[in-house]
Amino acid sequence: MKFTNMKLQARKAVRAYFVRNWTIEDLMNNDEIPEHACASLRTVYLTLLCALWSFSFGSFLQLIWEAGGRFTVLSSAASLPCLYFISPLRVRTKVSLLMFAACNMGASFGLYIEYLFRMNQILVVSLYAGPTLGIGTFWIDSLLSRERREIYINCLTYPFSLMLATYVVRTFEVINIHVAHWLLKVCVVLALFLGYVVVYSQEILYDAHFREINFVNRTLTIFFHLPGIVVHAARLCLGANIEQHRQN
Repeated sequence: MKFTNMKLQARKAVRAYFVRNWTIEDLMNNDEIPEHACASLRTVYLTLLCALWSFSFGSFLQLIWEAGGRFTVLSSAASLPCLYFISPLRVRTKVSLLMFAACNMGASFGLYIEYLFRMNQILVVSLYAGPTLGIGTFWIDSLLSRERREIYINCLTYPFSLMLATYVVRTFEVINIHVAHWLLKVCVVLALFLGYVVVYSQEILYDAHFREINFVNRTLTIFFHLPGIVVHAARLCLGANIEQHRQN
């Protein structure tokens, strides 16, 4: 009986992960963002921007001091569960721990890339510029405007241009064709991630209508909820296309 209950709970958890509450209308909503929802969005992406800076700083430490090692790997792994167990009321503690974890992850990530792909750490650090600029542009635009279309277009345009320019410059510098192909794949993945950021923003704005947003947890779930959000968005878009095809 207990096993059956656990199985049902596991199914509900998986379903809740992949089936979100928002619809295709919410995903395609281009209305002006309400002030309270926009404030939540600003806080989430300011926190994410700081986390990306900490991540880049950790990677930079790996570049100049080879700071990555067993300590950074274990520290980053231990910090993530602690972020969920710490009380939401201890905001400063959670934010500090998040930045500490991001810095250790940056150093560890740089170490793994150097070990697995034998890449120059300068190339690794330069790849972070596009996503960081995208999140920074997103945050600045949310301060200046509440128009979704304007915010999203600027969030995508400038980072895409920077990543393309970075790839072209680095391709001429890198003689190894395999490294150049790897850089191209990474740039494509980063570009797709910025597109996902737009979808994730729509979910934040949807949830902000019903409850207060925990900005530290939302900063973490931008990565952990990626499969569920992408699957849900793809299912909604596919269903809308099928329905439109039937009507035509």
